[in-house]
Parts: sequence; C-alpha cells; structure tokens
Amino acid sequence: MNPALARLIAGHVFLHACMAGMRMAAPLLALRQGHSAAAVGVLLALFALTQVFLALPAGRYADRRGLKRPVAFSVVAAALGAGLAVAFPVFPVLCLSALMTGGATGAASIALQRHVGRAAGSPTELKKVFSWLAIGPAVSNFLGPFSAGLVIDHAGFRAAFFLMALLPLASWFWVRTTRELPPVEVPAGQARPRTWDLVREPVFRRLLIVNWLLSSCWDVHTFVVPLLGHEHGFSASVIGSILGAFAVAAAAIRVLLPMVAERLRESTVVAWAMVATAVLFGIYPLLHQPWAMGVCSVLLGLALGSVQPMIMSTLHQITPEARHGEALGLRLMAINASSVLMPMLFGVAGAVIGAGGVFWVVGGLVGAGAHMASQIRVGRKP
Repeated sequence: MNPALARLIAGHVFLHACMAGMRMAAPLLALRQGHSAAAVGVLLALFALTQVFLALPAGRYADRRGLKRPVAFSVVAAALGAGLAVAFPVFPVLCLSALMTGGATGAASIALQRHVGRAAGSPTELKKVFSWLAIGPAVSNFLGPFSAGLVIDHAGFRAAFFLMALLPLASWFWVRTTRELPPVEVPAGQARPRTWDLVREPVFRRLLIVNWLLSSCWDVHTFVVPLLGHEHGFSASVIGSILGAFAVAAAAIRVLLPMVAERLRESTVVAWAMVATAVLFGIYPLLHQPWAMGVCSVLLGLALGSVQPMIMSTLHQITPEARHGEALGLRLMAINASSVLMPMLFGVAGAVIGAGGVFWVVGGLVGAGAHMASQIRVGRKP
C-alpha cells in the first residue's frame, strides 16, 4: 500500500468513526432520556436518510471539484453536527446531528472513492485499492463506538460528543496534503448528461440491482440474527459474538483480496458470492447451536466482504471518467434508501412468515440474481 492511499484510508476512518460513534451514543442518550424505541428507530434512520437525498448532488460536485473541497465541507459539517450535540444534548438536536454527520460521511466517501478509482492505473489495481479502502469502515465501526462508549462511562455524553467532533479534524489532517488529480476535460458546448442516461445502460443497471441485493443481505443479517438468537434463547453476548464474527470475517477477506487481485474476475467473484450467500441464508434458520451459527456467520462475512471491492472496480470501468462521482452517488443513494426502508419491511415480513422465512425469501432473490451478476462485462469507457 502506498503512503498516499494510506493517508486517504486514515482520513476515511476518522470521518466514518465520527458517524459510527454518534450512531451509538445518540440513541443511547435518547433512551436514557426516556424516549421510546420508535423514536430511537427514527433517529437511527436519519443517519442514512440524508445520504439518500445528498448522494447524487455530492457525486456531481465531486466530479466538478475533485477531492479536497468536498472533503473539507464534509469535515466542517460532521464536526458541527457532533458539536451541536455537545452544546444541546436534546432529542431534536440529536436528530439534526444524525442528519449532518450521516450526510457528511456519505459525501466524503464519494469524493474519496472517486479519487482512488481515478488514480488506479489498471483493473487489477482498482481491485487492490478498493479492497484496502473498504477496510476503513470496518475499522471505524469499531473505533467510533468503542471510543464513544469508553468516554461515556468515564466522562459522560457531552465529552463523548466532543470527541466525535474532533475526529473529522483528524480526517482533514490526513487528506489535506493529497495532490488533486487533473480535472476531466469535457468538450465545450456538450449538453449536460442526464442521470437517467446512466441508469438506462444495461450493465450499470444490472450492477445497481446486484449491489442492492447484496446490500440488503447485510441488513437482513444484522436485523434477523438477533431475532433468531432471541428465539433460541441465546444471551446478548452470544448474539453480539455471532455478529462480530461476521464483521471480522468481512474485514479479513478485504485484507487478503489485494494479494490475489490479479487472478480474480469481478463478475465471477460477485456471482459466486451471491450463490454462497443464498446457500448460507437457506441453512442459517436451521441451526440452533451458537457455534454453528458462528461458523455460518464467518462464511457469510467472507462471501459478502469480498463483494464491495469488485463492485467498485466494475463501476469505475463501466462509467465515463467524467461521471464517476455521479455513478458513485447513485450507488450510495440506492444502498441508503435500502437501509432506511428494508428494516421496516423485514419487521413486517418477520411478523408474518417468521425470522427464518425472511432469510429464505431474501436468499432466494439473491440466488436468482447470481446469473445477472455473471453477465456484467467490464471495459473502460472514454
């Protein structure tokens, strides 16, 4: 890994850790203040809601302005969002903090992903750099909640929010020295392309659908495993360990991918990951022992963890260079819309067909989508 990429990953980690820490601390404070579980659910949804509406404009802005200006605005928004919770730790302000830190993290992620993709010189390098970059959220999802929880226990919520407000400043420290890439030249007088033109491309449309299916699998696993664990009488620590095993496996496969990237074909990896996910989703509800569910969780983490670098590599090869940010924005918008809506749908479906039924239905959809993934062919566009 070269030093420039390492700095960008560090910047990504600290900004994402701000949101991850707020996403743990803000709902916890709301519960201690006596707010209902429904209110806390709304608060959690707000972290993803801003990204649904902001992702596409943020992608277009990154296409025009590059890396540092979008990241600078994101750093200010995230630090201000967390800082408001320091000054006014009440529920309406926590909701505003969720909107600001969530939106800032999404906008910065698009700019970082666009820059890293443009800097890569070959399809193999694309797979390598996106494998490394994908490790960042895994690290920050540990760093943010762990540090926030530690500070809450020893100094209170305001101190934790203050620490979260400082983390984006650390992001800017790492990103500020990055050299901007030359802007993409767009022919004078050319009509501004419409977003719909990207969606009309069959390969891009297939990629979005496949990405949405696989993203839904992450949400299903996070949502349904606690329900299954509760049905089986597992303790909270056992359920947390099962989910933790999934996260560790997903991070581990991303560390290994750069070593074998040149031997991998994106569509093949994604298709086999979908087949493996469908099989594991079929088996999961039949398991009643913690160790068996833990093994299944690890295998699922390996399958789903391998997907994002392949998706990102493919996206950068099938879209015009001048529209990479816009394409990344569309992808992020679809993922976060799913994260807002799917848990509610899973809750309704789980009440009707049971937790195991949700696994089987989603597994069937993912298995059916494997053929679509195998049809995605890559090749750089001008």
